[in-house]
Amino acid sequence: MIPTFFPLPRKNPFKRHRFPREIILLAVRWYCRYPLSCRDVRDMLGERGVTVDASTIHRWVRKFGPEIRERAYGGHRSWRGLQWHVDETYIRVGGRWCYLWRAVDQFGQLIDFRLTARRNAKAARAFLRQARETVRLYHPLTIATDKAHSYAKVIGEINDRLGPEDVIRHVDRKYLNNRIESDHVALKQRLRPMRGFRSMAGANAALAGIETFRTIRKCQFENCKTGVANEIDFVAKLFPEAA
Repeated sequence: MIPTFFPLPRKNPFKRHRFPREIILLAVRWYCRYPLSCRDVRDMLGERGVTVDASTIHRWVRKFGPEIRERAYGGHRSWRGLQWHVDETYIRVGGRWCYLWRAVDQFGQLIDFRLTARRNAKAARAFLRQARETVRLYHPLTIATDKAHSYAKVIGEINDRLGPEDVIRHVDRKYLNNRIESDHVALKQRLRPMRGFRSMAGANAALAGIETFRTIRKCQFENCKTGVANEIDFVAKLFPEAA
């Protein structure tokens, strides 16, 4: 007799938290969705009779930002286009400039992001490998980048492992990458109130939440609809075990 295996139920991530899940998700959504700092969110909750410290909100973001991303991509992943636009931008972490690698498709849908301390071929290789694993079942037909030599080297390495019919076309004309550069600008507007991050771990956690909520707002997940009320409902349904 063949044994039957059932997936283990997810643990309730809100267990042992003093505040109810509605307050926690509200605080995380405000922080990730709007250009607010943890102190701004603290004050807005205070106006509604909820007293919570800014450091507590920071801990919520670090815990639930990646959790929301994992659940959204795990259960509501939607198709991404085959023409990618890849570029990196700068953000300040721990008082120094780090590199945020990002990729979007021809429709402006986010493929993936990765934060690194250096901008070199090793970082480009790790990011493109991660992005290809994110889309899983297919790889891009075209990748548009700037003229950084690291992209040409890494894409060439990928093509060496592919068959002739699967070779990725590399386009390195800067004016063709305006789509992702304009998306960088929109993201930077959200990050401006933070004035940088203290650590790479904190930056990655916050970016996971911010990028996911931007994707939710743009309805780039399956079963996602426009409107703030639908965004709230979408996030709440990611945690059925806590309902």
